[in-house]
Amino acid sequence: MKIVLVGYMGSGKSTIGKQVSEIVGIPFYDLDKIIEESEKDTIKNIFSTKGEIYFRKIESRIFRDFITKNENFILALGGGTPCYANNEEILKLEDVASFYLKGSIKTLSNRLESEKNNRPLIANLSNEELDDYIRKHLFDRSYYYLQSKNIISIDDKSVEEICNDIVLKLT
Repeated sequence: MKIVLVGYMGSGKSTIGKQVSEIVGIPFYDLDKIIEESEKDTIKNIFSTKGEIYFRKIESRIFRDFITKNENFILALGGGTPCYANNEEILKLEDVASFYLKGSIKTLSNRLESEKNNRPLIANLSNEELDDYIRKHLFDRSYYYLQSKNIISIDDKSVEEICNDIVLKLT
């Protein structure tokens, strides 16, 4: 079973992925961590030293290689992964169960406000600027996220409820 989790930062892809992994008994992976291991560098540093174009190329290559070479897994993508290099097409493959963890601007903003220090892209934004930042990104990325086979609302739901929603769709 190939399960791919898609969504904006703060949507809970890693948290949900780890939980679903325990429930269904298949390993969880985070694409950003795989990229960091492959490049022996942090995502932040890759962006700042080699640029976004370089990052998006290796991200797509590593994503495609992972999907092709592995069978049973849950993979959390970076927030931008589906939006480049036709990566959204992978979400529609027959042997891939793709899930978009969809949150409202309010939900995502509330979650990210407390995490700003750990997220360089939003660290210097005021809460009002954060809402606008999320709104713009969701507008730009929604088409790609919506290529997922399943859409799971995360608004006003616990981790357990979201995991249950995913597991029900897998059966």
